[in-house]
Amino acid sequence: MTKKHIYMDNNATTPLHPEVKKAMAEAMDVYGNPSSLHWFGRKAKAMVEGVRHKVASFVGASSADEVIFVGSGSEANNTVLSMFVCYSQKCPCHCGRGTDIITTAIEHPCIMETSKCLSDRGCKVSYLKVDKYGKIDLDELGKMMTDQTGLVSVMMANNEIGTIQDIRKIAGLVHKKGALFHTDAVQAVGKVPVNVKELDVDFLTISGHKIYGPKGIGALYAKKGVPFCPLIRGGHQERGRRAGTENTIGIVGLGKAVEMREAEMEQEEVRLLELREILRKGIEDNIPDSFINGHPDDCLPGTLNVSFEGAEGESILLYLDLEGIAVSTGSACASGSLDPSHVLLATGMPIELAHDSIRISLGRENTLDDVGYFLDVLPRVIHKIRNMSTAYKEERP
Repeated sequence: MTKKHIYMDNNATTPLHPEVKKAMAEAMDVYGNPSSLHWFGRKAKAMVEGVRHKVASFVGASSADEVIFVGSGSEANNTVLSMFVCYSQKCPCHCGRGTDIITTAIEHPCIMETSKCLSDRGCKVSYLKVDKYGKIDLDELGKMMTDQTGLVSVMMANNEIGTIQDIRKIAGLVHKKGALFHTDAVQAVGKVPVNVKELDVDFLTISGHKIYGPKGIGALYAKKGVPFCPLIRGGHQERGRRAGTENTIGIVGLGKAVEMREAEMEQEEVRLLELREILRKGIEDNIPDSFINGHPDDCLPGTLNVSFEGAEGESILLYLDLEGIAVSTGSACASGSLDPSHVLLATGMPIELAHDSIRISLGRENTLDDVGYFLDVLPRVIHKIRNMSTAYKEERP
């Protein structure tokens, strides 16, 4: 039985911050419905609105009213994209813009699947290609946009390879062409500085459980004055933009997570970059036929995606798990699929090598000792798997 348990899958979800646990435990005594007018309701409402101001401040919003609490990052992304089919059906919220959508070939599954659904419902969706590092081409985007383009959605930081896009430049081009711009910033917020005014985005997505907060809570930034159509209807909550009784405890957890990110993010970014560099160098120096994926510089501080020729990713994951190390083969939302990563394939990687990839994502609880243990175990695991691979051995001189 292994004595160590090391978690290196923080892009999938993060452990609750101790201060978040404490805040949520205290909030459990506040059970009033935030929409109720009595004292119990007003107390809950005050907590919700306090967090709204915290989140708005953290991402640089002009007003707390620009922050909408939702159940997840996926819900926020669905909300934004689904507006444009609603527009095409002459909804009262119709903004007069086109209804075509442009996104990228490396988005999170919640964007990709929603885009497919919208296409089936008559919405035109186009996909931007990326280069070998996962970066989009601004010139290509400019050529793809037409008078009918209503929305462009480009994720800020990729969940699998960590590549960070130049959102400010992309938003500037999109607005120049007269469309709205959305960025899924779930993997970026709390890891690198994010300011919605500096980025000039119309919509931005946040998720609590990616920043040491609870699952089941997220936020959508919607710039004041942009057209908006709710995905979930039925009540006046969130100023009529998202029906359903507010998840007070989850919202409190998100607020404390944001507060702790403000205090810890800057130093953590530096520390994780150092650990990531030690990991990268250790892998490249000790394991032949290994390839680092994603942009070498414009990348999340704690994300390292690596392909090991001749060693299937799921086998690597399982052998590492036996040694007490948790990593992933890509997006947690796509786990269970035997298909290779759509992100890696979009960068031009051959299917066989895409299958031979793992994602290591570091977080606030990872240490230099963790990295040392990982670098001790991984070469043995890769060697063992390759020794069982007839194809790999036959290709060696």
